[in-house]
Amino acid sequence: MENQFCFDCLRSRIAADFSDKLVFSYGISDSAFALSSSAVVQTPIPGAEASPQFVLVYLPSSLDQCLIKYISDEYCQDDPQRDSDETPVSVTNQDREDGLSSDGRRTSLAWFGCKSLNCNFSGKFSCSRTITSLAPIARIGVSSYSAFEEIASNYLSGFGEDHILSSLSLLIEGKSTTRDAINFLSLIGVPSFDDNRLPGCLRHPNIVPILGMMKVSNYINLVLPKTPYTLESILHYSPGALKSEWHIKFLVYQLLSALAHMHGLGVAHGNICPSNVMLTDCCWSWLRIDDKPYLSSKNKEGSLSPSWGIGCCVEGCPYRGVYADLKLSQSIDWHSAFIWWWRGELSNFEYLLVLNRLAGRRWGDHTFHPVLPWVVDFTVKPDETKDIGWRDLSKSKWRLAKGDEQLDFTYSTSEVPHHVSDECLSELAVCSYKARRLPLSVLRMAVRAVYEPNEYPSSMQRLYQWTPDECIPEFYFDPQIFYSLHSGMSDLAVPSWAGMPEQFIKLHRDALESNRVSREIHHWIDITFGYKMSGEAAILAKNVMLPASEPTMPRSAGRRQLFTQPHPARLVARKVHNRAAELSRQQNQANQYEGIKSLLLGTAHLQELEESAKFCEHARHLSPIYCYHPSDLLENDFSTKQPLCENLEKKTSGTPNHISNHEVQSIIDLHYLLDNIEVDDGSYLGYQELLLWRQRSSCSKVLSGNIGRDIFSVGCILAELYLGRPLFDPTSLATYLKGGVLPSVLQELPPHTKVLVGACIEKDSSRRPSAKCLLESPYFSATIRSSYLFLAPLQLLVKSELCLCYAANFAKQGAFKAMGPFAAEMCAPYCLLLVVNPLSDTEAEWAYILLKEFLKCLKPKAVKALILPAIQKILQATGYSHLKVSLLQDSFVREIWKQIGKQAYLETMHPLVILNLFVAPQKSSAAAAAVLLIGSSEELGVPVTVHQTILPLIHCYGKGLCADGIDVLVRIGGLLGEDFVVRQILPLLRNVVHSCIDASYMHKPEPMQSWSSLALIDCLMTLDGLVAVLPKEVVIKELIEDGNCLHVKILMQTNLDVAALQVAATSLIAICEQIGLDLTALHVLPKLKELFYELAFSQETTIASGSFSRSSKVAKQKVEGGQIESRMDLVLLLYPPFASLLGIEKLRQCCSTWLLLEQFLLRCHNWKWEYTGESTRSVPDNINAKRPGFNKRSTSEYSPAKLLLNGVGWSIPQSQGNKSGKNLIPHKHANDLHQNSGERPLGTSTFEQHDPWYWFPSPAASWDGPDFLGRAGSMKDELPWKIRASIIHSIRGHHGTIRSLAVCQDECTVFTAGVGPGFRGTVQKWDLSRIDCISGYYGHEEVVNDICVLSTCGRVASCDGTVHVWNSQTGKLISIFAESSANPVHATSPPSTSTSNTNADQTNILNSNPLSGGILSSAFDGSLYTCMHHLASIEKLVVGTGNGSLRFIDVSQGQKLHLWRSESGESSFPSLISSICACGPDKMRADGATTSPSWIAAGLSSGFCRLLDMRSGNIIASWRAHDGYVTKLAAPEEHLLVSSSLDKTLRIWDLRRDWPPQPIVFRGHSDGVSGFSVWGQDVISIAKNKIGLSSLSRSANEDVLPCVTPQYLYLADHGARNVSVLSSLSILPFSRLFLVGTEDGHLKICC
Repeated sequence: MENQFCFDCLRSRIAADFSDKLVFSYGISDSAFALSSSAVVQTPIPGAEASPQFVLVYLPSSLDQCLIKYISDEYCQDDPQRDSDETPVSVTNQDREDGLSSDGRRTSLAWFGCKSLNCNFSGKFSCSRTITSLAPIARIGVSSYSAFEEIASNYLSGFGEDHILSSLSLLIEGKSTTRDAINFLSLIGVPSFDDNRLPGCLRHPNIVPILGMMKVSNYINLVLPKTPYTLESILHYSPGALKSEWHIKFLVYQLLSALAHMHGLGVAHGNICPSNVMLTDCCWSWLRIDDKPYLSSKNKEGSLSPSWGIGCCVEGCPYRGVYADLKLSQSIDWHSAFIWWWRGELSNFEYLLVLNRLAGRRWGDHTFHPVLPWVVDFTVKPDETKDIGWRDLSKSKWRLAKGDEQLDFTYSTSEVPHHVSDECLSELAVCSYKARRLPLSVLRMAVRAVYEPNEYPSSMQRLYQWTPDECIPEFYFDPQIFYSLHSGMSDLAVPSWAGMPEQFIKLHRDALESNRVSREIHHWIDITFGYKMSGEAAILAKNVMLPASEPTMPRSAGRRQLFTQPHPARLVARKVHNRAAELSRQQNQANQYEGIKSLLLGTAHLQELEESAKFCEHARHLSPIYCYHPSDLLENDFSTKQPLCENLEKKTSGTPNHISNHEVQSIIDLHYLLDNIEVDDGSYLGYQELLLWRQRSSCSKVLSGNIGRDIFSVGCILAELYLGRPLFDPTSLATYLKGGVLPSVLQELPPHTKVLVGACIEKDSSRRPSAKCLLESPYFSATIRSSYLFLAPLQLLVKSELCLCYAANFAKQGAFKAMGPFAAEMCAPYCLLLVVNPLSDTEAEWAYILLKEFLKCLKPKAVKALILPAIQKILQATGYSHLKVSLLQDSFVREIWKQIGKQAYLETMHPLVILNLFVAPQKSSAAAAAVLLIGSSEELGVPVTVHQTILPLIHCYGKGLCADGIDVLVRIGGLLGEDFVVRQILPLLRNVVHSCIDASYMHKPEPMQSWSSLALIDCLMTLDGLVAVLPKEVVIKELIEDGNCLHVKILMQTNLDVAALQVAATSLIAICEQIGLDLTALHVLPKLKELFYELAFSQETTIASGSFSRSSKVAKQKVEGGQIESRMDLVLLLYPPFASLLGIEKLRQCCSTWLLLEQFLLRCHNWKWEYTGESTRSVPDNINAKRPGFNKRSTSEYSPAKLLLNGVGWSIPQSQGNKSGKNLIPHKHANDLHQNSGERPLGTSTFEQHDPWYWFPSPAASWDGPDFLGRAGSMKDELPWKIRASIIHSIRGHHGTIRSLAVCQDECTVFTAGVGPGFRGTVQKWDLSRIDCISGYYGHEEVVNDICVLSTCGRVASCDGTVHVWNSQTGKLISIFAESSANPVHATSPPSTSTSNTNADQTNILNSNPLSGGILSSAFDGSLYTCMHHLASIEKLVVGTGNGSLRFIDVSQGQKLHLWRSESGESSFPSLISSICACGPDKMRADGATTSPSWIAAGLSSGFCRLLDMRSGNIIASWRAHDGYVTKLAAPEEHLLVSSSLDKTLRIWDLRRDWPPQPIVFRGHSDGVSGFSVWGQDVISIAKNKIGLSSLSRSANEDVLPCVTPQYLYLADHGARNVSVLSSLSILPFSRLFLVGTEDGHLKICC
């Protein structure tokens, strides 16, 4: 410990050795105290967004002679053997190989401590070569701030190892390159891991980069990069971050690869443990090699170490005295500390610090500082004989501060039940406690941005009352914390009974060590570290924490529960002895158990002793062992007796083959790499092959002691990754080393892992396999090796441009195709980190190639989980991005559609495409987005285009919508034709105008008025563009006749901004010029009479001057030319142009006030009518200046339509190829649809004469215009779905009941299943654009009761008691699945005809009772299938049976899988499965992973619901959900289940609550609920001939009684009520429509 500094001294030492500019963040302590020899530091780098963090290590130079010689200049000059020492040199001394010098002193791991100058460490290579190989990029020199700055700058810029990746990229491209690529590939096992290669100057990618090695007086400074995580933090706080078994194996493979490199150098690590495995942002591992192994054999447990000193560098450091009386040594374990504390030989203070260390809390890290309890409230002096003033330790400080009533309310009303929402010690509290000693910059960042010293508590009593958090250790030992360093902040006042801070510290510490606290402290431990952190005990203690939102995201801090059983109370108070006598007595104790027995010789404390022993056994995981010292081995251990020279001769006999590397260079090229990275589907080796490997590996006795112990450590880590707890503790290790008894937990490992762990922890270390042997074992699949080969170069310290170039080049050459979809999916998270950051144009090209290659190789599930989130981040970025423009191209988006479907695109990408048109739009991105929206509109269809493109863009009016956004509306209107413009766009624009006019009369804040005016300008600009593509007759009918002249209405308003009036005036003139003189005189001029009359007698005042200045600034971006200043200037804009167009006489005849107007023009604008025969002469120059033009009409501006029409981006549809630009009426498609050879259904189309989507109404009736509140949010949130319960269209589709509906992702194709001719089952495929039945499947003999659209290859599954899988394009049967009693063959080959009967004798599975609404009878054949659910995330089909069982079917492989049989007897009669659902279908987390279903819910005809574990099939819960037949189940969220039943109710179950769950019951239906559908928070249910509307969000409001609002469906055209019984329902979410099927066979489209 003499080499440890207190944190204050370490900070001072760093400032002295470097500079005050090097910011000390916190020390890294391995002990329970604030002592350390390394620290996290950071330095500001000019131009960097954030200051990078580094680890600065102080190593005593006296222990590392080789390293200090290596650093000094004299080392290179005075070492004559450095150049000639090219071959390994064997050493015959066992201790030298084991890392011991000749005098028995143990040397540091990688620092090659030796006695002689020319020592060859480990007997293979010289120290110089070994150091160079392990730290090749380290900057060597003398410690200084300039040197540190250079190190930090080089690290951030990525100049350390760029030559390696450049060489590798050239190799992939087939160009000549240096040997760096070949040498690096040999490090990572290409062509194989070689033990005999010469050490080079390249860093292994899994060894931490040592950035600097600098010397200072008496010390050596090492500089390492700071990683956000270690394996220890992952195991403690986020074990879910290692998402699968594959990720565990991949991590261990990296660790073994690093060890293979070190062992090849003859160097053993000696201290492999989770804390020394550093993990980067992407969880790539770096093995830390600067940490020292055990300096001596472990102290025998049961004895306390003598006092030790600390290496403080400040004379008179107060912390020397603070730590003088502490007994714990650095290597103390919990087991010993507990025994000493329990029997009163260790203070409460020290024991609590041990628990803090085990929980991972870090001294100096304000976000995760050590925590101690408040024990008094500071009102009176602590007195054990009185109750007053003592804190209740059985309750948390949070509970004491908030009160039980508030915590109960929080728990009962929170969506996620919890009592405590924050840490027991927050960063805010820590910084407030230490405010007197912290820099003001820290206080401004952590407490409040504005420093106000009077807001900090001024006394200890005020501090205790203010905070809901616990205490910090400094208040028990550090009086300096009370003294303020800031002039504006007074010292922290101590209670009056304490006097001075030093006296207060003594009294406060005495209170902590008092018998009263000692008797109660175990309760506080239970709450803070123990069993009251989880389960029922946490609920009773009101200590339920808010869980982590993303359990699979890696974390470096969190609350670690140390104990799951109550912590024993302390047996006796702390004993006070003479220190020398105490140490003498402790040295005579044999072990801790003998000490306990001697203390408890009588029978009074036998029960406490037994409880303590049980607790120690329960908490053995808190003393993990990963490595051991040779003295722990038995005397007959082979590895300790075998001479080292034997081992080394086996490994290094002879000279290494110098020619092998040259041979490798000649054969390694791109094809060789692809062969090495290729994954063969049948390459996986099974358990038997692993056993054979184990037998072979145990026969090669080549490992020496230290290297064998490294392998032992790897086995322990591998086991802990699976078990979640350590494999060995001191007791189990001693048992194993003495008697060979393996820990019982080893049996819990998977069989393959158990074999490998058993090999690694072989008692005889010489029989353990080498790292090379482990890497080549069958345990590691080919996907791990290929992923490692691809990813390892990306982890070098290089610029991102080189990484992208390498990854894209390798992928383009076929790497992903060779390694297969799974390995490519595993590589994707590492590669996508390079893509989402801002990139140069060159980098963007590489990133685009990389994304396209991923799209080609990955499966749809992986694309949704990984690629889509990356694309979303790119599209959300503001400013110019070449990559964003590339992603908005036709080819890329179509590839997205192909992979994930249009529905997923609309949900994730489409809103972001629109975002690029109105949120700080960048010109190139906006243009690309505009072309994409225009070109995709026709393929998406009218309903989706209207609701997902047209409406969101109109909603953006007034919010910065760019000219390209307006152009999208115009071009889509032109592309989809005149009828689309008239029926869809113009009604919406009328609503906008009316909304803006209405808003002008309201007294709203100024910004809202400005948004309203700007929205009106955008609307007028859109109208101006649409007029150009409409015929004159349509323009007159829609925009002028029958009081519809919007422009005149706008001009008549006196409350609008003049900028909007100006645009309206110029737009009206443009319309009149288009329709001509006669039509203008007939239709427009009469409407202007009132306007001219009003203007003639109005005052010359500026209208809306308050808001004009604001809106006109934005309006300048919309209009060109001069800005009018008052409403009277409209005369200048309107009168002269109309005089020129109509003639002055006609205008004067119409306008009775012409004289006043012309006098005004002459007086104010020097205008006078002079007829010269040229109409333009009558308009003065200043009028042209006042008349604005539109940016979007400027020929110099970029127009996406030009790209569209010129074939750039989206191509012109063939139906538009023969049309002019002003007559873009859609071509009437010929009816060339394939008709099935079978019987024509009732729905045979007779609507060929109609345009596509002729039936779709305008949403204007349910949309009131844009929202001028300017709320931010997604498009779905801003545009709620207003259900009108209106039937848009109806068609007879089946002869009988339509029992099931299935909608394809494009929301254009629908499948209906129901009763056909002769009561046979039929399935029909509908094209909604024309309401046309285009094909069908007629292979069912019985009525079809359920249908699913499968996501694979356009297949459809339909169920009539058996499951038919058929091709939706051809109607061809693929396979039939049935249970054995119905059909002995579960998957048959498709018959020659499309109508196949699997069982001709099968009875009809339908109950013909018309009141049932098509519900299956309970008296159902148990072997028949009743319902289906498609598990899209795992590509399986789960079907229910008539006997209550679930059958899984692999449709792609054409085979039945496992059957989960019913084992529950909820009722006395058989129950059939009536509905199935699963949680989390294709949902994505923040980390980009999909949530595969964790449970399946099954509803039964008896009214029961079952919840089954997806992995095991075990029933999690079974409860009576309804009093009748369960008709439908759905899981809108992972924790929610919605159910409906014939008992007339709809119920919502929160599965996070206690069982049985209490539902939220929706009542209101007067008939049984036969089905429902969920979209977002809206639920639509059907019961007889009514639909019911309800909301999940309202159900959470306890003040509102949940209910269903039932209503009839009405025909949209004449309002007739629907009387048909509704039998099925499905929602088209992006079209804002829903479909219902009826018992009389009708398919109805509703909105």
